[in-house]
Amino acid sequence: MREIGQILTPMVTPFNAKGEVDFARAGKYAKWLCETGRADSIIVSGTTGEFPSLTFEERARLFEIVMEAVGSKLPVIAGTGCASTDETIRLTKAAERIGVDVAMIVAPFYCKPDQEGIYNHYKTVAKATSLPIMLYNIPLFTGVNIEPGTLARLAKINNVVAIKEESGINPLQTTRYLMTAPKGFRLYVGDDTMVLPILAQGGAGVVSGGAQICGADLRKLIDALIAGDIATAQEFHRRTFPLFESFYQNGRINPIPILKAGIKLAGFDVGEPRSPLMPATPSEVKGIRAVMAERSYIGKLRTVRK
Repeated sequence: MREIGQILTPMVTPFNAKGEVDFARAGKYAKWLCETGRADSIIVSGTTGEFPSLTFEERARLFEIVMEAVGSKLPVIAGTGCASTDETIRLTKAAERIGVDVAMIVAPFYCKPDQEGIYNHYKTVAKATSLPIMLYNIPLFTGVNIEPGTLARLAKINNVVAIKEESGINPLQTTRYLMTAPKGFRLYVGDDTMVLPILAQGGAGVVSGGAQICGADLRKLIDALIAGDIATAQEFHRRTFPLFESFYQNGRINPIPILKAGIKLAGFDVGEPRSPLMPATPSEVKGIRAVMAERSYIGKLRTVRK
């Protein structure tokens, strides 16, 4: 497995005005993330990529597009989790044939399996692929939680190497994971606001949607923390925190609409989210613009031509 780094960036999926996946723009956007240093690895078809509203074929094609665009320069992590074990296996095998580096697999959603069902799901998928697997726990959206005891069992499977934990809903669980997982198993925090406290405990890095805007400052935060410069790490934690908070204006649970508006302000127009998500409102755009302007995150808009 290639070294996947500390900042794993879940790229948004560009859509055109008709709500269709803009594959050409997706390739250009992946290159932009790479060229501007906003990622150590790129995650395709994750929650931030709006995977629940993508078809199987769209997801597989996005894996191909991003691999062609940046696979020789950055590791590519494919979000292959589906509601059923069978479809998860089929999409993971497709990603493996395409040549991605890692499969990130969200816990099975909506049907609410028990812990034995979750364990069996991952064990069955892991047996069907040679790809390294990153578990993905996001109870707020899936309706199920990978308990620490289940993580301990899963981490014994050879190709289960990491977990993305959306710690915001239960920050103490991250500590329990770190105390439970074997040496060498990697924990990536999935909540941008929790980078400082989780990396201080031994986390490997962050899966950060916000890195598409403030990747440079996240890098400074992590570098300072590793160097033992706690004051500088705290400074960049406080600098980035208001940006991450701005994604959730007006009580939003899903940050994608406002994140996409912010990415456009940062310099790349990725289009609007796919229905049923609605675009950021003018007042929400105004709110994130103010935060970004204060921190010099606003960039020159890139003109994308097919």
